[in-house]
Amino acid sequence: MKYERFEQLPVWQAAIELARRVYALAGKREFRGQRSLRDQIERAAVSVSNNVAEGFERGTTQELLTFLYIARGSAGEVRSMLCLLETLPEFENLKFEISDLKSRAESVSRQLRGWADSLQNSKIAGQRYLTEKTRRTEKFRKEREQFFEELDQIRRGHLKPKI
Repeated sequence: MKYERFEQLPVWQAAIELARRVYALAGKREFRGQRSLRDQIERAAVSVSNNVAEGFERGTTQELLTFLYIARGSAGEVRSMLCLLETLPEFENLKFEISDLKSRAESVSRQLRGWADSLQNSKIAGQRYLTEKTRRTEKFRKEREQFFEELDQIRRGHLKPKI
């Protein structure tokens, strides 16, 4: 599937859900008196989805990759802070929520890594570099690949020739 808007991206949606749940956790009474900790974990959580969105909107594969790695770093920051919370006695009764959030942050990080890995060897430079000539060239390349695939299928006897 080709995504036309960052809001369609499953990883962006997962990052938004992570941030929403982090905000819910940070709104609990255990965070009273922990303003800097609360602010930092909220900023790190929202940074994940924001960096995915910004990279997507930039228009080049290289810039997208850069922002995916920044987003991944923010997901790691959220997870690190959650690890800290697990060790603090005042957050003892939130262990289940903290554990769930750590899993979500790790899942988002894995998704970001998978996407970044798939882009590393991409020949597509990005939307910004698409011209009419490159679009025609890509269309021709795909049609050529399809033609040779059909020839191969005919050769193997899996497909009858079109006459």
